[in-house]
Amino acid sequence: MLLEFVGNHWVLFAALGVILGLLTFTLIMGEKGSVDPSAATTMINQRDAAVIDVRPAADFAKGHIINAVNVPMNGFKKQTAALSRYKGGPVIVNCRSGSQSQAACHVLRKEGFNEVYNLKGGIMAWEAANLPLTRKKR
Repeated sequence: MLLEFVGNHWVLFAALGVILGLLTFTLIMGEKGSVDPSAATTMINQRDAAVIDVRPAADFAKGHIINAVNVPMNGFKKQTAALSRYKGGPVIVNCRSGSQSQAACHVLRKEGFNEVYNLKGGIMAWEAANLPLTRKKR
């Protein structure tokens, strides 16, 4: 009965296989190159990791990680040359929730940045971990 159903709807099952494969790939690759707030703090304190915040300037002004550099996502690709001084060391990229910063990490890796990490959960996770934010400009 199941084989008959699969035989009659093979296109749907092929699509299901592709979707499951892509989902698995995304989950595996999404975690690679991500750090949680605790690991990010360790990298900032012990390895002098640069922090790049890709949120809009207004959100950045409301509170950001100490010494973070604001490079908003709109126009991020055009501004990667200004970040080249951070190529030699670890770079942590954050946004509000961690999704836009994942895209920014991809851009930086394509530009030759070797050690790029996405802040898992973004500023929301940072605040949930009771870590400090500042409003001071760098």
